[in-house]
Amino acid sequence: MPAKVIAITGASAGIGRATALRLAREGCAIAACARRADRLDALAGEIAAAGGQALTMVADVTIEHEMAAFVERTVKRFGGLDVMMCNAGFGIYGAIDDITADQMRKLMDINYFGTFYAARAALAVFRQQGHGHIVIVSSIAGKRGVPYMGAYSATKFAQIGMAECLRSEVAGSNIHVSVVCPISTKTEFVDVMTRETGGEVSQSLGPGQPVEEVADAVARAIERPIPEVYPYFKSRGLVLLNALAPGFTDRFVQKFGRKPVRWAGWAGRQKTRGRTGRKVQMETPAGDSVSRARDIAAAVRAAGGRAFFVGGWVRDRIMGRESKDVDVEVFGLPADRLKALLESLGRVDTVGESFQVVKAGDVDVSLPSPAIRR
Repeated sequence: MPAKVIAITGASAGIGRATALRLAREGCAIAACARRADRLDALAGEIAAAGGQALTMVADVTIEHEMAAFVERTVKRFGGLDVMMCNAGFGIYGAIDDITADQMRKLMDINYFGTFYAARAALAVFRQQGHGHIVIVSSIAGKRGVPYMGAYSATKFAQIGMAECLRSEVAGSNIHVSVVCPISTKTEFVDVMTRETGGEVSQSLGPGQPVEEVADAVARAIERPIPEVYPYFKSRGLVLLNALAPGFTDRFVQKFGRKPVRWAGWAGRQKTRGRTGRKVQMETPAGDSVSRARDIAAAVRAAGGRAFFVGGWVRDRIMGRESKDVDVEVFGLPADRLKALLESLGRVDTVGESFQVVKAGDVDVSLPSPAIRR
């Protein structure tokens, strides 16, 4: 008999896949569902090689009867179900007024209703057999929102709200509910988010963690159920800080937000949003320019300013060229002090006319006109 029977949605990649393999090494039976049959076939082989038993099913978490069928097949194959891990989900980024209603509905369908359908199907089995464990993979963004992730955060808050209510409903029984709140994790999440949003996404300046660390944290929670799981322990501090000083936290989390996608007309919108910062553009066409741009941004922050990386996608598309460049928006640093800072980092040559542009190595730094800087 397997150690435990674990059902996982969204198991073909990322946290779901890593957890499936982690638990397979402990001899667990893994029922894995996802939409990509080829990925599931590969996962089944890996589970078997790791010492586990595998059942795979192509299913869509947004379709209720498919989640019911997934649970039914799992119970029929393995004789029961110990854990339902509701993991399927994706993200879209952008300011609240830039997210379309259709995008918001798709997020809710997959992230929230996908969790609801899977948990609901498993609960029927758990109540009948008198035990079970629902593990919901949410996000630290479900505990504290960050800029430009409002739509995604809303679905993660919804997951946590449902989990807290359910946890109270089953308190005192042998049915457990755990919420997992990872920070930025190294998976294909950013690639999917870029595709779903329709443009490039900047990397978060906050900490990150390997997917294996999340899988280990989930495995420990399954062994000894707890209400909330923080794979990155320090992220608990953000939750506490937000409870004690939400206004301060609003400013603190600005550096962790992913900058909105660059779409046609983005530049015009930025001119009309009443921004209070100074925009600095760093073009990084080749070589180690990205590293140099990071050094410049770090120096800006050390000097008391704030620097945020964004993608320069739209500029290159408009100019009909391909390049990997980085834009940095700088706040809280006067133009003369910014230029002096750049000069302290190395040779700075003045180029350009209508814009004040300086060249720091192969990184071009431009200060747009005062009308844009306001």
